[in-house]
Amino acid sequence: MTKATLVVALACALGLAPVPALAQGPASKSAIRLPGRVSAEHITSAQLRDYLSLVASDEMEGRDTPSRGLDTTAMFLATMLSRWGLSPAGDKGTFFQRIELSRQVVVPESASLTLAGVAYGQGDGWIARPTAGEADAGLVYVSHGWVNTSRNIDPYRGLDVKGKIVVAQLSFFPPGGSFQDLRKGSTWMRPGTAARERGAVAIVYVPSKRGYDSWERLKSLLGTESLEPTKLGTPSDVEIPAVVAGMALAQALFAGETSDAEAIWKGFESGAPVEGFALSGTKRLAVRVVTKSEVRWTQNVVAAWPGSDTILKNEYVAFGAHYDHVGINETAAESDTISNGADDDGSGTVALLAMAEALAKTARRPKRSLLFIWHCGEEKGLWGSEYFTEFPTVPLNRVVAQLNIDMIGRSKAPGDENARNAALSGPHEVYAIGSRMMSDELAATNERVNAAYLNLQFNYKYDDPADPQRLFYRSDHINYAKKGIPIIFFFSGLHEDYHRVSDHVEKIDFAKLEKVARTIYVLGWQIAEAPTRPKVDRQLPSDVVEVE
Repeated sequence: MTKATLVVALACALGLAPVPALAQGPASKSAIRLPGRVSAEHITSAQLRDYLSLVASDEMEGRDTPSRGLDTTAMFLATMLSRWGLSPAGDKGTFFQRIELSRQVVVPESASLTLAGVAYGQGDGWIARPTAGEADAGLVYVSHGWVNTSRNIDPYRGLDVKGKIVVAQLSFFPPGGSFQDLRKGSTWMRPGTAARERGAVAIVYVPSKRGYDSWERLKSLLGTESLEPTKLGTPSDVEIPAVVAGMALAQALFAGETSDAEAIWKGFESGAPVEGFALSGTKRLAVRVVTKSEVRWTQNVVAAWPGSDTILKNEYVAFGAHYDHVGINETAAESDTISNGADDDGSGTVALLAMAEALAKTARRPKRSLLFIWHCGEEKGLWGSEYFTEFPTVPLNRVVAQLNIDMIGRSKAPGDENARNAALSGPHEVYAIGSRMMSDELAATNERVNAAYLNLQFNYKYDDPADPQRLFYRSDHINYAKKGIPIIFFFSGLHEDYHRVSDHVEKIDFAKLEKVARTIYVLGWQIAEAPTRPKVDRQLPSDVVEVE
């Protein structure tokens, strides 16, 4: 986005430039009777394009949590909400719910590692992970190191690692698994966690041979810092020193053993990691990692539209989207390094913004209050939604439903045979996830509103706890579901640009984004006008935490 384009987008957003004429929707009698049907006409594709052109611009630098770009986006959201007359619902009369982050950073000049008395340099010889500590002990090899007792997978079985340093092959996912296995509710235990629980004093990871071919990229991926919300106390993978071995160190670790480094690497590449042999025990490794602590800050953006009913206005229908993305990818193969996140989740971010503006343009208020929450840190592990549900700025037991919007801006083009786009929904289709897993009443309301309004095609493929993609667990709604709040997650499907620098504004189907945003807005009105709150009458999956 050029500076000139940015100025135009800001001008439109701030009401300093002409606003395009409102799109006209269907006008059947059944649709007109729906609460919010008329004001939904204020949500337009042109408006959504203007806002998204700003939110997903290069100037926002990929909206990492935390970052300057995310803070700028938060200020933009708050400015618009204030202009439209929404009530601040964050901390201390502001639109921001501030979140303190604890950052641990490795101090490289204080780190050291020796094997059999030979010193290796931090950075080229090995990478220190940001867990402080020191150890001097013998070594035990544990293959891939991942444990899953429910699947009878335990490479530690028969090994005594107490007081020892564990050596494991570096793998970001469990054997045969993917990132879905790392989400909350997974039965997998990471190698470092398993090592710590069994009494190991440190862990050394050995990358694949290909990892050394792009050592600089591997260093940037692993990083030498950790970041997590202070008050959530999110457990780290390990609380023992953890390092990643450079090639020379890896070769020395296995030199003279029954399996050398080449055999280890070969097994790694073939998907059949070497197992069943122990290091001789004659080698001793000493490692020291020093870290320093820093405090960073980020924020959720929270606003309310007070209801009109004397009693029901004390309850809330919550709309949510995450406004963060994954920031700048310095190792991207393309010349473009900014992950703009137009669909993920710029689409949900601007859909909520357009809904808030629509409310400001109607004289009538719904009976219940409407709550808008832009969550930060979803990409880091659902930080913002977990923080809000643990430290809510409104009474959580008064939130009657949560409608989560994450990636609703893409459509599968006719003739698209790209396997990475296979799950994309069509131009008049959207995935509805979670309603039929929690509340028959909410699911029925959703169907009834849709049928009387724009009649989108709801796809329930992922509305299943056994879904191998585990999409029910993978966005902010799950933290509301854990508290017993009925949810619906609206989603248009994964695609070839997911978490890539190519997730750009020009690939968004704005006609679809308009239709889905209007439908969710009208659904929210319907829930807000109902005499009673939706009942939770479905048993949650066993790996969803029960209501406290």
